[in-house]
Amino acid sequence: GKTVCAELAILRLFSVQSDAKCVYVAPKQEVADATYDMWVDRLGDVLGKNVVMLTGELTVDLNLLESGHIILSSAVHWDMLSRRWKQRKTIQSVSLYIFDELHLVGGEEGPTVEVVVSRARFIASQLERSVRIVGLATSLANARDVGDWIGATSHSIYNFTPDVRPVPLDIHIQNFDTNHFSTRILSMAKPTYTAIAKLAAQKPVLVFVPSRKQAQLTAIDLLTFASASGNAGRFLHRGRASDELFEPIRDPAVAQSVEQGVGFLHTGLTASDRRAVERRFQQGRIQVLVVPHNLCWAVSAAAHLVVVMDTLYYEGREHRYVDYAITDLLQMIGKASLQAADSQGGCKCVVMCHSPKKDYLRRLLHDPFPIESHLDHFLHDHLNAEVVTKTIENKPDAVDYLTWTFYYRRLTQNPNYYNLQGTSHRHISDHLSELIETTIADLEESKCLAVEDDVELSPLNLGMISSYYYIHYTTIELFAASVTAKTKVKGVIEILSSASEFSHLTIRQGEDQQLRKIALHLPNPLPASAGRNGAVEDPALKTLILLQTHFSRIAIAGELVFDLHFILLEAIKLLQALVDVISSQGWLKPALAVMEVSQMAVQGLWDRDPVLLQVPHFTSDTVSRLKSHSPPVETVFDLLELEDAARSDLLQLPPDKMSDVALFCNAYPNVELTYQMDAEEGGVPAGDTVTLKVVLSRDVGEEEGESEESLAELGRVVCPRFPKPRATSAPTSAEGKRESWWLVVGDPHNNNLLSIKRISLVKDAKVKLEFTAPETPGDYNLVLYLMCDSYLGSDQEFEFSIAVIPSEEDN
Repeated sequence: GKTVCAELAILRLFSVQSDAKCVYVAPKQEVADATYDMWVDRLGDVLGKNVVMLTGELTVDLNLLESGHIILSSAVHWDMLSRRWKQRKTIQSVSLYIFDELHLVGGEEGPTVEVVVSRARFIASQLERSVRIVGLATSLANARDVGDWIGATSHSIYNFTPDVRPVPLDIHIQNFDTNHFSTRILSMAKPTYTAIAKLAAQKPVLVFVPSRKQAQLTAIDLLTFASASGNAGRFLHRGRASDELFEPIRDPAVAQSVEQGVGFLHTGLTASDRRAVERRFQQGRIQVLVVPHNLCWAVSAAAHLVVVMDTLYYEGREHRYVDYAITDLLQMIGKASLQAADSQGGCKCVVMCHSPKKDYLRRLLHDPFPIESHLDHFLHDHLNAEVVTKTIENKPDAVDYLTWTFYYRRLTQNPNYYNLQGTSHRHISDHLSELIETTIADLEESKCLAVEDDVELSPLNLGMISSYYYIHYTTIELFAASVTAKTKVKGVIEILSSASEFSHLTIRQGEDQQLRKIALHLPNPLPASAGRNGAVEDPALKTLILLQTHFSRIAIAGELVFDLHFILLEAIKLLQALVDVISSQGWLKPALAVMEVSQMAVQGLWDRDPVLLQVPHFTSDTVSRLKSHSPPVETVFDLLELEDAARSDLLQLPPDKMSDVALFCNAYPNVELTYQMDAEEGGVPAGDTVTLKVVLSRDVGEEEGESEESLAELGRVVCPRFPKPRATSAPTSAEGKRESWWLVVGDPHNNNLLSIKRISLVKDAKVKLEFTAPETPGDYNLVLYLMCDSYLGSDQEFEFSIAVIPSEEDN
């Protein structure tokens, strides 16, 4: 359907302009991943064009943007990159934008989607060049407003009724009178089996359930009913493909279920297990796949029959059952789209629900989908970013910025929804001005921007940090308010846990008890505000517990692992932002503490643990044996200096694990630092600028050579306990974490941070650090720190002294 329209637009672009650039933006990363996997073969190989996927890493993405012809991205990653469109000529040269799933403007990702679409039109108007924008969505009730927003004329808007599909779909809504949720979901098991038996025969079936636990229970129920009917193997199609052709499944519960013909997924599964189960389903080895509702966008498989078991799920933050997002429900139903050669009458979908919701769902599923903007509730961060890039320089600019949005189009069409008092030009102008005034007042209070003469807007340091690292302004405000000159590692972890980025973490049903038990074994007790009876009801507390389990290497299972991976991936940029916030205050020791927490997050260790524990497969016993050796082996460099035979005797590891150890040791950075200070022999006048020239050189070893492949591997971190970004077939997706370094000049005696610079080191680097000499004359003992963000024990300190003499003014 929609994807074909996008492909036709791309083919037309390259037929007219062979070296043009096309950008495809999807609200969710899962949608972009699926489209990338499809287009690499279909467009990249056939057309000879470079199809690339943005990663969220700025340096990598700028290179991909330069080299790619078809650039795919999530809305968040494109927003990060396109904010500075004035400085990035490649963004200005984009000729075609394809925005997919535009009906998600009303969802969680909606404000970001709205901003990137509006920005695309704004860029075209500022540059006075023609840019084509193609918007793709489900059937919409207000398609004309969406078309007006993206600049499409009435002749260029094609909106179809919901029943127009590439494969005909028959939707059945089955209602249940039971009020109690758990009882109702139990009563849906037999009807689900009956629906499969009657409507699917031997054809593939997707079953969507409210939770991970229910996915496993439903799989067991379906197998039980099949066994009771006398045909236990009815879901396993042995003739389709042999198990030997597929990857093995490591999760025992999933493997046992798959052997009987019913697979199930959940967020706690490893990427390889999930891929193995999906492949069996797509190849027809198993007939039924049970999926939790929150993975509906991640599953790429289609089916002949889709069964939705209830339309509610438990929301831990609110302690109640809430409805599925309608966009998620439409996505589930849309999975019933498998085109089969013997398909008679199209695909089927059965939606099971509570009786009071039946009429509501029937109307929602058979009528066009209405969407509204939520940008007014999430305007702060986007407005701050535009002020930082000087797209908005005063309040009238900010009001003009809103006129490019979908929000502006919907104001007059649905005034009650947006609390608009009237639809006249005066009412709209007053409403927009009030929204801008309120937003700017909040940003000014957070010290993200300054207002001059009640009109002019200028960015402040906190606002620039927020925009650069793409984090919430409330997080930066919290960082600035919470950090003190005496903050230590424990305080840094608590401040990090309270970031707004983690506020969406869900406390699942029964999870608070599990977290409470884990908290009893943590080295740092929970804060006094840990809730009544020690209950874990706050996402910040959950984040704090999971971070400590990571540092303590306490084993956790299931969906908590998924949550921890999300926390760690977000934590790195938050810690880098926190270093910048502390640096602007000029505090040395808190900044060094944050850098140590970054190392702890990447390697999964406390700062007080032996550094050798970060080596793969090393245990406390291994470290003890190495320490008792003569001479003691306490660092990675000591380990490298051992003779091969002695090393093997001490480590007692099989060859495959020894290769992992060798990989880590070869990647561990051995950096030589030299520095030179530009200062007169008689001393530095007080308040003058002092320049420190630093030369860094990584010892790469003779065997590693100078090839491009070897150089590309330099700086890649070996960190088994740190999650890799979501894996796709994109070459850049499997790269994982890369090193980053801080060069810091500080006065530890007075806790003063004088200069700081964050750098990426491949092989060699020359860095110039400038700092202002202290105002008080005298002799000062300063320290030059080289701090890594990824490895413990790799930091270096160099002491040097400067003599500060009275300045000429003082004389």
